[in-house]
Amino acid sequence: MTEHPFGYIIEEKIYLKGFLGQEDREIGEVKEDEASTFRYFEDRFEAVKQKVEKLKSDIQENQNKGSFLMKLIHLKSSLLTFDGLGDFPFLIKELEGQEAILEEIIQSNRHKNLEIKKELLEEAETYKESNEWKETSEIFKELKLKWLKTGPVEKELEEAINEKFQDILDVFYGNRKNYFDGLALQAEQNIKVYESLLEQAREAHDMADVKTAFEISKKIQKEWKISGRVPASKRQPIWDEFSKLNNRIFSKFKRMSQSIPTISPGLMIKKIEKWSEEMRLMSKGDVNEHKVTHAKMLQAEWKKLPPKKPRNAQQSIGTFVFFSEIIFEKSFLDNLCHSKYEGFAEKSDSEQNSLKVNLLKDLIARDQRELITVTENAENFRSQEGEFDHIMGKKIAAHKRKVDVKNSILKELSNN
Repeated sequence: MTEHPFGYIIEEKIYLKGFLGQEDREIGEVKEDEASTFRYFEDRFEAVKQKVEKLKSDIQENQNKGSFLMKLIHLKSSLLTFDGLGDFPFLIKELEGQEAILEEIIQSNRHKNLEIKKELLEEAETYKESNEWKETSEIFKELKLKWLKTGPVEKELEEAINEKFQDILDVFYGNRKNYFDGLALQAEQNIKVYESLLEQAREAHDMADVKTAFEISKKIQKEWKISGRVPASKRQPIWDEFSKLNNRIFSKFKRMSQSIPTISPGLMIKKIEKWSEEMRLMSKGDVNEHKVTHAKMLQAEWKKLPPKKPRNAQQSIGTFVFFSEIIFEKSFLDNLCHSKYEGFAEKSDSEQNSLKVNLLKDLIARDQRELITVTENAENFRSQEGEFDHIMGKKIAAHKRKVDVKNSILKELSNN
């Protein structure tokens, strides 16, 4: 038997001495001579020793040290069966020292990861019931990316915390799906409304009574403005035909109107200025049944004027419209107070005034919310339909005027 510090040769076979509770084991045979055989297995040990040193160096140089743990464990396990001659217990001890360091780093990292994920859970919780679908979807994309980039937590907590995060995502995305499913269903119903309006436009277009056709055309165009949302790809073909038919109806009515005797621009301006001033004066102070009746009479006279009015009359036209709305708004407010507040007529002027002010503030707040909604809808449904955009512009202007009218009345009441 030929001895070696870590093994021996017997009958042309080389053995590694047992270590860490393992028995001696055969690792090869003598090929040329015993000395070269010893050197061969010593070299193999040096090679695996270099692997250990390289792994230690990689761990030292890299920030993500925990990623080397499994590689270290596999290397340590392989040393128990590696065919070589050398101080394997020393290498294993070296690796165990590194393993302890990595375990401590991983434990610390998992604690940090848990804190990060708890913060992400809290942030996600605040958004899960949001209905700002676009903005919140972007927020959840970022949160999910941060979650995935954050390393694991303790194994016993990993499944539960991941499920909690996923549950929050499921709530938001489930709500979003239900919302858009509802929109799709509503769009299918809305498209039927547009198709019905188109059919009415076809019938009006074929009418012999041009004036009736024109009145129907105005009515269905107003209905078109307030009809629900439909994808542009489905609405556009209907709109193309709908607008074409209504343009033809208007052209027929215009040709018929041109045959009716007209008044001179100067006389028309005088009438408009006179009626506008009457409306302005009537709008001051309390509104009674006589004022409302007279205002309706002036509106009836106004409708008899030709549709096209002089440019010089635009300011007076605005005055007429604004103060006529003040008259009817005051009448509405008065009737509303009588129906809403028992014994309103018996209350003092100051009490009546106070109740009107409070009620008017509520109405203004409602109108302002409606104005915001209409404005946002106009932005969301911008299209290549010039007439549609014009209609939406008029709708926004009408809502603004409603707010201005109520604010004017509020200012008058507040000064009383």
